[in-house]
Amino acid sequence: MDREDFEGMMGKEYYVYIATNKTDTVLYTGVTSNLGRRFDEHRSGVRGSFTSRYKVTKLVYYEAYGDPHSAISREKQIKAGSRVKKIALVESMNPDWEDLAKMVL
Repeated sequence: MDREDFEGMMGKEYYVYIATNKTDTVLYTGVTSNLGRRFDEHRSGVRGSFTSRYKVTKLVYYEAYGDPHSAISREKQIKAGSRVKKIALVESMNPDWEDLAKMVL
């Protein structure tokens, strides 16, 4: 990536998110610069095989960042945490585990 590409990414928002399936049994952590588009992809099954196989289509948590490096760093931190920590994170923002994708689509 050259400086121009990097500068073009600055000023954008980047999202770290946790998604689950209909029964809230699977947790998937990801990062994207377009949350609405990403959830369209999750719902249509065109993203990775894990999300397709486990029908991960429900957005239950997200955080916004102003640069990609911070978002990627946070994604790695969340992924390294335990399931209990991920559940606590979701419940801190979304105690009823509602589908937040409705707000971003």
